[in-house]
Amino acid sequence: MDALEPLERAIFTLSQKGFCCSQILALLILGAQGRENPDLVRSLAGLCHGIGQSGDACGILTGGCCVLSYLVGPDAEDGVAMPEAKIVQEEFVDWFRSVCEEKWGSIHCSDIIGENSPEGPDKSYCRELLARSWTRLLGILTVHNIAFAASSRKKTEGSCSV
Repeated sequence: MDALEPLERAIFTLSQKGFCCSQILALLILGAQGRENPDLVRSLAGLCHGIGQSGDACGILTGGCCVLSYLVGPDAEDGVAMPEAKIVQEEFVDWFRSVCEEKWGSIHCSDIIGENSPEGPDKSYCRELLARSWTRLLGILTVHNIAFAASSRKKTEGSCSV
């Protein structure tokens, strides 16, 4: 385990604690903001193992969309999303779909982990896909100058960093 990068180590540690992919993405963004939100993290358990444990759409995809909405989606005060809300979601979904369909032929959790393979499911792909997806999410936010480490919703002048 010493060879793991810091991001992969954080993902591994969170998964060892029992958090699923969508919850890990929430914990990563909350950590970048220096915040805690146990209710948000708990609610994202509904996306685990492909929406309600169904093996359907991967929790990394749906959790990533939730992270983006958390940052740019409609505000609880006025119901207005940031102008970039739609494009950042589209960019992430298009990227994720491309990566997963090329490698596994699907965006479904059950196909990614090989739930129906003779050897049984293999979740070893999840950590790498989570790390790549987190990096992609941060890249999308940076390109669109969306502050993700700040505690309030705003655009930044220049690049962002965790």
